[in-house]
Amino acid sequence: MTELRLFEHNPGPAVHSDGYVETPDGFAIRFAVFRTAEHPARGTVFLLQGRNETIEKYFETISDFMRSGFDVTAFDWRGQGRSTRFFSHRDAGYVESFDQYAIDMETVFRRVVLPDCRPPYFVVAHSMGALAALYAAPIMVNRIHRMVLTAPFLGLPVSDVSRWWMHAGLRSLCFLGLGDVYVAGGPVKRMRRPFESNRVTSDAHRYARNISIPIRFPELALGGPSAAWMNAAMDAIETVGDPDHLAKTVIPTLVFIAGDDRIVSNDAIRVLTDNLRSASVLTIDGAQHEILQERDIFREQFFAAFRAFAPGTGQTILESLSD
Repeated sequence: MTELRLFEHNPGPAVHSDGYVETPDGFAIRFAVFRTAEHPARGTVFLLQGRNETIEKYFETISDFMRSGFDVTAFDWRGQGRSTRFFSHRDAGYVESFDQYAIDMETVFRRVVLPDCRPPYFVVAHSMGALAALYAAPIMVNRIHRMVLTAPFLGLPVSDVSRWWMHAGLRSLCFLGLGDVYVAGGPVKRMRRPFESNRVTSDAHRYARNISIPIRFPELALGGPSAAWMNAAMDAIETVGDPDHLAKTVIPTLVFIAGDDRIVSNDAIRVLTDNLRSASVLTIDGAQHEILQERDIFREQFFAAFRAFAPGTGQTILESLSD
């Protein structure tokens, strides 16, 4: 059992099954499956978290999906949460390539979702998880019914020139064997911003709950991104924007833009979705980066659109929601 970390301000929904699955390259990935009490079930949400997130952070959101009639499968990516870390000090956010995240997805989907979860299957992915979903989308065709992406990490809010120099510098650090150095944020203790200076949510209660999770359970904590992680992310961004990759990304996809996002580039999201025929876009005005951790007024807009889109009810409902 994974022993999900619970406390009074973050109660967890009932767990149907949980544990670890091992990837072909030797990483133990922690997962948990939650089953709705609604009958009949409307399918399964395959939840892909962002960087430095864990299953525990999504207890409230998982409960909301369950009340909407969906089962949920969630897992911790390699290198974070309680899945295998890359380093003994367990602090730096690290990955060598998004191919590794694709392996995590495939392993959990094949060994947990397919044998134990009710179809159809819907990906819901946030930020880095959304980038990973787009990266793996061509190999998930005919298995994933629809994808819902919130604030996908498709670029930083910087100029094209700055982005080019940044990527060149990251590649140089990795070439020199310095891929594990921090390039933002630093160690865990430097990652805890007061609410007034946070850039992810305008909901003080949810923010306090979320930052208290790694404080109460240090084994869940993660520091800032490393040079290798950031380089892998920028390589993945180039891949998902490639015309050949876009042509193979045919899973119907609903993309949510957070109108007040200061973490990722909304312009980059619009450029990619303009070129992705399978994608529709909704902007939640006023929401910050973590839409699913935002105030109720923003979360309710997400769930209204999700419930309309997930069963495959058609483009006409999406058009009415965006009017």
